[in-house]
Amino acid sequence: MLIPYKKDYEKTAMGLLSYLTDYKNLKNLKDEIDLLNGDNEFGLYLYRNEYNNIVGVVGTQETEHFIIVRYLSLAPGFRDEENQRKLLNELADAHVKKRITAIPECTYLLKLLH
Repeated sequence: MLIPYKKDYEKTAMGLLSYLTDYKNLKNLKDEIDLLNGDNEFGLYLYRNEYNNIVGVVGTQETEHFIIVRYLSLAPGFRDEENQRKLLNELADAHVKKRITAIPECTYLLKLLH
């Protein structure tokens, strides 16, 4: 299940983001969290598995017609194609009127949609 990011989830989100190379640097991580806490087109969804544990995040940018996947991070032990597929398909199902696309570094994920 996808949950929209709220400030209450900041520490959990930071932990999951820190698995990504770009966010191992604390300044970059804090800048990303500040971006997510702002009122803009950038968003973050937390992913709960079937046991109700938050095991992943997906960063997005929303435009009028598109949801752009900026990054996807899963906790160790959950980094398989099946969890990626579930997360992305839930994202697509939550935005049925918009097309899901990705930044160039994440286009490999698009093959997992439905």
